[in-house]
Amino acid sequence: MARPLVTSSEDDLAALLTEVKEALGERLPVVGVISDGQRAIRLAIQRVFPGVPHQLCQFHSLREAARPLLDVDRHAKVQLKKRLRGIKKIESALEARQDPQVRVLLNYALTVRSALTDDGRPPLVASGLRLQERIQHIHDSLERLEETPQKKGGVKPIKT
Repeated sequence: MARPLVTSSEDDLAALLTEVKEALGERLPVVGVISDGQRAIRLAIQRVFPGVPHQLCQFHSLREAARPLLDVDRHAKVQLKKRLRGIKKIESALEARQDPQVRVLLNYALTVRSALTDDGRPPLVASGLRLQERIQHIHDSLERLEETPQKKGGVKPIKT
């Protein structure tokens, strides 16, 4: 049973939960409740389902437990992004070039941009760590390209 509520007050939620309880009847008893832990929800559950175990949603619990780590991760991501701010300047310099390698390098720049904007879903993904990993892969790939001899398709260094 679902319906939009005008407010999320304890009384409104209790009325909805009472309807759910009556619809289930005796044939399907409520043996436990999981919620996001908002005060009005907790109080409505206590009123309608007294004595029924109630716990906080695992996702919300995990998010709260991970909050200090996510704060550090967010700070690290900000610092990484600061170091990569020059990507637009590099793209502009590449657009002025006419050599065959320019398309490959522009694709790398696009890959960096993509890595910078992918935030993931905390707390399940630490976006700062994910960004660091992606940037490391891009860096390693560029180093491999640079090590390739020119006649085999190596890329000339960028001068900005």
